[in-house]
Amino acid sequence: MAQITMPHDHGQEIDKVLEKLPAQEECVQVAEIFKLISDGSRLRILWLLCHCEECVSNIAAAMEMSDPAVSHHLKILRQSGLIVSRRDGKEVYYKLADTAQAQLVHRACEEMFQISCPLE
Repeated sequence: MAQITMPHDHGQEIDKVLEKLPAQEECVQVAEIFKLISDGSRLRILWLLCHCEECVSNIAAAMEMSDPAVSHHLKILRQSGLIVSRRDGKEVYYKLADTAQAQLVHRACEEMFQISCPLE
């Protein structure tokens, strides 16, 4: 990052903070993840998939939603890379992606809900 001359000196160590300031592109990527999980239905689906692999119909039943509505949310989560899918015959199964980003979202959800992972 280029050296920035601050218009006012308030005696704080802003220069050290600015050295670690994330790039705008990185902030946009993180904001997109927050947008994805800002939908309550999508967050519930994601939480479920953090703990098990399931098909659309079972997810829909658990969420008390229609298959098409769940499919819409799953498509968005899959495109973001937070979940992955696999086909087994006619069924498609979904689960949390095995990425650092997905695991971080999982841990953040657990902390926000103040619950522990049922599989630990």
